Amino acid sequence: MPGSRITALGHHLPARVLTNADLEGMVDTSDEWIRRRTGIATRRIADGSVADLAVEAAAKALAGAGLEPGEIGLVTVATCSAIDRCPSIAAQVAGRLGIPDAVCFDLNNGCAGFCTALATADHAVQAGAARHALVVGAEKMSDVTDWTDRSTCVLLGDGAGAAVLSAAETAAVGPVVWGSDPARRNLVRLVDAWQPAFAQDGQSVFRWATQELPAVAAQACRRAGIATTDLAGVVTHQANLRIVEALTDRLDLREDVVIGRDVVDSGNTSAASVPLALSKMVSRGELPPGEPVLLFAFGGGLSWAGQVVTCP
Repeated sequence: MPGSRITALGHHLPARVLTNADLEGMVDTSDEWIRRRTGIATRRIADGSVADLAVEAAAKALAGAGLEPGEIGLVTVATCSAIDRCPSIAAQVAGRLGIPDAVCFDLNNGCAGFCTALATADHAVQAGAARHALVVGAEKMSDVTDWTDRSTCVLLGDGAGAAVLSAAETAAVGPVVWGSDPARRNLVRLVDAWQPAFAQDGQSVFRWATQELPAVAAQACRRAGIATTDLAGVVTHQANLRIVEALTDRLDLREDVVIGRDVVDSGNTSAASVPLALSKMVSRGELPPGEPVLLFAFGGGLSWAGQVVTCP
């Protein structure tokens, strides 16, 4: 049975930038408060749909992989903000990119969605159900933002990231560590089925992410047969900078390890945050090809998923 590897990445951010100064005119907040509590300086706001964001990122990943659309056998889009139920965002992506007959489905596991979708695609490749898969994380969180709630509206942004996963003789996507704590499912949520809005118990989420999840993240390394000190990079869900830094500080990492901090510029983009940060880091040459990188995401559910990958 073959393994799989990431052969190409792509990302897309909307042109419109929403700064902390802009938010000062919308709610009772300040640039100093936002930076101190979240580390975020800017976030992007999309005019189009989740599908528009997903197509842009997916097209870049497909072009980077040098594949024809007909070679893609699976398309999955991780999203919790899409309002389209059927056809799925994945089917819309496939149709607009000319992918003719792939299996297409959306996956909603909140902020853990991309790592969950990547593992699902990896399993499909290992099983021989697809040779090449397109995995996308895309969110338009501005559609589900309560712009009157200063505790959450400063966090969220829009964007998308994508990866092409291909069969490989040597596996470059490690075994997934995934799970959930449904008893605490309401700590991060979208409330009101007709006009959904993002809500969370921020302090409880912070304690959960920083106290309980470092051990789970380290488990992903053990399943891949490496130690955390072997990592060249770590890309966690970009919830906020305080969580990213507190979580990674509790891992035994080398001093030269590269840590994703895209949340500063892009905000919290939920399921899009890991592939968006990863693609930007690779495009800037910050992650050396062939070296192990830990991907680890967490959020609503409460759910988590992570794996060690080798970057292209």
